[in-house]
Amino acid sequence: MDLKFLSGEEGLFLYENASTAELIFVANEIRKFKIPGNRVTWLIDRNVNITNVCISGCQFCNFHCSPKSKNAYITTIEQYIQKIDEMKKLGGNQLLLQGGMHPDLGIEYYEKLFTELKKLYPDLKLHALGPPEIVHLSKMNKISYKEVLTRLKDAGMDSLPGAGAEILSDRVRKRISKNKCNTQEWLDVMKAAHSISVTTSATMMFGHIESMAERINHLILLRNIQEEKPKNAKGFIAFIPWTFQDEGTALKEHYGIKNNVSQEEYIRTIAISRIMLPNIYNIQASWLTIGKETAQVCLHAGANDFGSIMIEENVVSSAGAENKFDAAGIQQAIEEAGFIPQLRNQEYQYVSIENS
Repeated sequence: MDLKFLSGEEGLFLYENASTAELIFVANEIRKFKIPGNRVTWLIDRNVNITNVCISGCQFCNFHCSPKSKNAYITTIEQYIQKIDEMKKLGGNQLLLQGGMHPDLGIEYYEKLFTELKKLYPDLKLHALGPPEIVHLSKMNKISYKEVLTRLKDAGMDSLPGAGAEILSDRVRKRISKNKCNTQEWLDVMKAAHSISVTTSATMMFGHIESMAERINHLILLRNIQEEKPKNAKGFIAFIPWTFQDEGTALKEHYGIKNNVSQEEYIRTIAISRIMLPNIYNIQASWLTIGKETAQVCLHAGANDFGSIMIEENVVSSAGAENKFDAAGIQQAIEEAGFIPQLRNQEYQYVSIENS
């Protein structure tokens, strides 16, 4: 099968005119070609917030607070130890470390943190920060993105999440996250990461003020960056689209913007993502934001990954995401959908449960 890139116009036409059944069929055929067999991967990790202080002021986030807030915190080493030990008892070996743009934490803080965690747990995997934090650290320390990433990699960062992508449109970003990195900055961080062989992922948060054309263009921008990566780099190892969670957010409270993404629309988004992104290997269904049943259908519509059991998750949950899974539950959900569950690590390498 020769998988060619569709243009933005072709992708938009396909999404707006093809039936859901047709999109599902095509995406599933591509998925079977790219990833033969009947396995669906899943992960055990823990999402730990380094701090809840963030000056980005995103209109879709009600988790962050100001440095002067009485609720402000920075996670201590003692708390990390407790959280990591709990995770390891459940079979996990990776922290998803979400940062936040803290005005007082420079790159030296993160270098010290990563080094100390790796000293305590040499085999621990750190899937850490994201482009907004990298841009923030670059500006704070007056060094390039590549130098920030190289120093963090040397300190123990294993991979870079695709956080802060939202919609890669400056029209949208100026409205919902004006203090965060712009589209080009986000893309440039990912190019810098790929240039030093740091594996990354990519996300898309949709269902707020973006147009369908902007969603399609978001996919094209990701596809282009992936096409530019060095041959020895994995680049974007996965794409994860998830729906805007509106509870308590400024977008909803101040502007009346709600998440109106239907189950069918999410399934169609998974399908068009698989079709538009032939050079990104893994597509993840976000059960956390759209629920078990819809995520199960997505496994027949182009998705091949069911994500993490998420031992801990604070940001999306604080805005209304209430779905939960343990290891047994996520495997059962995959089996119910007609697939074989396969535990993996962040690099999408298969892991046996006995050795996890």
